[in-house]
Amino acid sequence: MYLKNQDNELFNVIQKELQRQQSHIELIASENFVSLAVLEADGSVLTNKYAEGYPGKRYYGGCEFVDEAEDLARERIKELFNVKFANVQAHSGSTANMGAYRAILNPGDKVMGMALDQGGHLTHGHPLSFSGIDYEFHPYFVDKETEMIDYEDFERQALEIKPKLIVAGASAYPRILDFKRFREICDKVDAMLMVDMAHIAGLVAAKLHPNPCDYADIVTSTTHKTLRGPRGGIILTNNEEIAKNVDRVIFPGIQGGPLMHIIAAKAAAFKEALKPEFIEYQKQVVKNAKVFAEKFIELGYHVVSNGTDNHLLLLDVLSKANMSGKKAEALLDLANITCNKNTIPYDTKKPFVTSGIRLGTPAMTTRGFKEKDFIEVALLIDMILMNPESEEILEEVKKRVKVLTDKYPLPY
Repeated sequence: MYLKNQDNELFNVIQKELQRQQSHIELIASENFVSLAVLEADGSVLTNKYAEGYPGKRYYGGCEFVDEAEDLARERIKELFNVKFANVQAHSGSTANMGAYRAILNPGDKVMGMALDQGGHLTHGHPLSFSGIDYEFHPYFVDKETEMIDYEDFERQALEIKPKLIVAGASAYPRILDFKRFREICDKVDAMLMVDMAHIAGLVAAKLHPNPCDYADIVTSTTHKTLRGPRGGIILTNNEEIAKNVDRVIFPGIQGGPLMHIIAAKAAAFKEALKPEFIEYQKQVVKNAKVFAEKFIELGYHVVSNGTDNHLLLLDVLSKANMSGKKAEALLDLANITCNKNTIPYDTKKPFVTSGIRLGTPAMTTRGFKEKDFIEVALLIDMILMNPESEEILEEVKKRVKVLTDKYPLPY
């Protein structure tokens, strides 16, 4: 209660956020709820320690114990993904991507990455991102009919562009990525392969998705999302020379002192991810997403690619509910259902408006939701979207949301 006594104003803000998390159905695909163990490490005294450098090679004294914490994080993540090298200091997924690019590219090099409006990420070459500024990015797209990657067409494009690097990975792609096929294409055009597995890292760890470390020259990820750790990034590789470059680029290249409390929290999350219970959790994440998508299809919605293989789905709200993703997000928030507006492939609306919403199952699966609960959520979403002016429907949905959130409370 120190914060409450010393800064009641800030304490109340945090309490309001805790109440929001407890009372809302969280469907943002990139969010999750950490365990009490991860939260404890995140808020530990390790935040006090400056530790520029790496274990055994620090620029400050008194690092013997934070060295142990970082070594735990590195060894656990290497075991989790069966990889030889790990840098766990990256502050975020974007920082990890910057570190990976700088470790293997020169400014102006040609790179191929999935277009943002097709499911990619800002750091995969968007012109306003450092990635699009520093390198010559060429976007690739999904097939208009299937809304999935057409690897034959992608290969033809790669043969024409001849990039130095191909980036596989996405922030809104609901299907399994064929890393073996990406590797074959890279070999044909003499390109390196980088995989950004930020969204699917937990599924990879549970062996429910192919392991990109078996195929890629370098792999990046966030540590939150499906991996269910603190907010941060990692870089993995089996290439010794790339590993040396990565360490130099992260520190002193683009970061100073690492966040040792976050690294400790990463270590705690990685230990959890090595347990059998984590595999069962990820299996439930996928089961829930599939049932969720199937229910929306049954209700008459266009679900991008007609379903999902992973933890998320993209729902076209314009074609069924005749509203933008922006409006759908706002309406659902009134009913205590949190999601985000999202472009769908070949969207006709601007990125701040969109024709769709992105829905994910990791967070509520952590709280205990099963298939029947996500079927109920799909029905509630449909009620809101198809009755946008009805206060009566809104109040009914909020009551049903409360039943669900009270049934599956947060442990905090």
